[in-house]
Amino acid sequence: MNNDLFQAYESLVAKAESSFQGMEKEYGDCIKCKIQCSDCCHSIFGLFSIESAYLSHHFSRLDRKLRREILSRCEKTDRELLELEKRLKEAHGEDQQALLSAIARERVRCPLLNDENKCSMYQHRPITCRVYGMPTVIGGKMHACWKAGFERGKQYPAFDLDGMYRELYGLSKEFLARAGNMDEERASLLLSVSKSVSTPLEELT
Repeated sequence: MNNDLFQAYESLVAKAESSFQGMEKEYGDCIKCKIQCSDCCHSIFGLFSIESAYLSHHFSRLDRKLRREILSRCEKTDRELLELEKRLKEAHGEDQQALLSAIARERVRCPLLNDENKCSMYQHRPITCRVYGMPTVIGGKMHACWKAGFERGKQYPAFDLDGMYRELYGLSKEFLARAGNMDEERASLLLSVSKSVSTPLEELT
């Protein structure tokens, strides 16, 4: 039913991969990504419905033992995220900008990160993970991993995450509409990686 939407999502993934590879080729000295570097695996971000569904679909195909290990880590991650949400709301109330700034500074281990510091679903990891090590534009502002060698004040090509989010929103809206959910606001809601993999695909609508 959603094969065409997953294919459309994979086209966006390919776009992100191509952009990263181009940056790596041109600015290889600045990009510090390497095997077992897990800085991006501790950043806090949410997934659009189409991303959550795609991740859930491929999670269900993993070996049962591996799924159990990941779900066990999901429980720990969910507890940490709930505690973090409570603490930040007590500190910042309903000030959304302050909350977002505070979240950006927090670190919570992704449940897909295994004991060897490798991603258990690397081939199907979200787009945010794929472009983390290169300059990106979010909310009209440029960002880069703190480990990267991109210098302040210099101009670099940047991946337009704002534009990518708009495309993901569009796919998510279509994904939800096919399930009978016409609430456009729902398409803009983001779900954590832990909730995405621990929730059955049919319940993500």
